[in-house]
Amino acid sequence: MNPEKQAKLFKALGDPTRLLIVEMLLKGEMCVCKIIPDTGKSQPTVSAHLKILHESGLVKFRREGLSVYYFLADEKIKELLSVSKKIRGT
Repeated sequence: MNPEKQAKLFKALGDPTRLLIVEMLLKGEMCVCKIIPDTGKSQPTVSAHLKILHESGLVKFRREGLSVYYFLADEKIKELLSVSKKIRGT
């Protein structure tokens, strides 16, 4: 991965709400309708965060009727978050 893409990935994870969303997606695919209440943010705000996560390559999505489901783009994201918790001691 080139440095620009890597920086974009870390920048996307640098926001508490986006990090929370990624943590939620560790459990599996989720409908936006389930993500919104758990973040305590408005639908437009959550959508903006999901767009950033998608553009950074962290998440992918699929549509089913009117619903949009998000999931992790790569299983290695779980490893990345696990390592980050060990680094910061949580």
